[in-house]
Amino acid sequence: MQTIGFDIGGTKIAAAVVDETGREFAETRRDTPRTWVETAATMNGAFTELRDACPGVAAVGVGIAGLVDRSGRLSYGPNLPGLQHVDVLAELSKEFPLPVVVDNDANVAAYGEAVHGAIRGIDDALLVTLGTGIGGGLIIGGEVYRGGHGYAAEIGHITIDLGGPLCACGERGHWEAFASGNALGRMGREAAAVGDAPSVLAEADGDVAAITGHQVGQAAAAGAPDAVALIDRYADLVAIGLANLANILDPSAIVISGGLIALGDVLIQPVRKHFLLRIEAGTERPVPDLVAATLGERAGVIGAAALARRAAT
Repeated sequence: MQTIGFDIGGTKIAAAVVDETGREFAETRRDTPRTWVETAATMNGAFTELRDACPGVAAVGVGIAGLVDRSGRLSYGPNLPGLQHVDVLAELSKEFPLPVVVDNDANVAAYGEAVHGAIRGIDDALLVTLGTGIGGGLIIGGEVYRGGHGYAAEIGHITIDLGGPLCACGERGHWEAFASGNALGRMGREAAAVGDAPSVLAEADGDVAAITGHQVGQAAAAGAPDAVALIDRYADLVAIGLANLANILDPSAIVISGGLIALGDVLIQPVRKHFLLRIEAGTERPVPDLVAATLGERAGVIGAAALARRAAT
């Protein structure tokens, strides 16, 4: 059975046709508009393109960044300010002539990794997405854990410093404000502005304002010492949140997903190093495996399609 999966993030809408093995047959990627009307039109165009390529698709799954309740309504999305309080399931059910399911983007990514990826066969796991913000998905007893209202695992908004930087949600000191992809970009700009990141600045053609996490990662991947040092600082900030969550949840595995996963061991190795130093009694206990998502940044699309397939059968 082929289904369509959508992954709606703060900067992009990715979509693909996926079969029961997790194989993608067609895909498309578009910028995320600022309003729901534009977003619905963009998704409709993507749906038409994919259905024309694969006419036999049976259902549509959607993962969206934000608080999605059990009825498929997006109550809040700090990185999607134009999509607040939208009944996404109801609206898309009007747009698409197929069954539709809607969930939080990290939930569907976790489901994708559980069905087709790094945590297949693992009953208790945590997925963390590092992208525009930080998202989380919990697998407990082999199933996605959504909580009483559907809002579980909003891990990016745990507070680690009351006086810390402003988060996209309007509060200060959230983990997301320290350890998201956007935060890595801010660290790069701050370092470049005082002359501490020449290689990163070179990646941005000398424009401090143009530095994002991508430039920091590219320079680190090339081995530039200033960028490697930035990644190491950033990795410790990632590890602080991971250790807090591991101390509470005791998962068998933690999977790192999202756009930054493209850095591979350039990021994963320093995160693992700092995580082992920060988790409680790290030398006296089984420590959760910390691994990169097998599906990479495609976990959301593949997981959304898998969720749609489950709902359609």
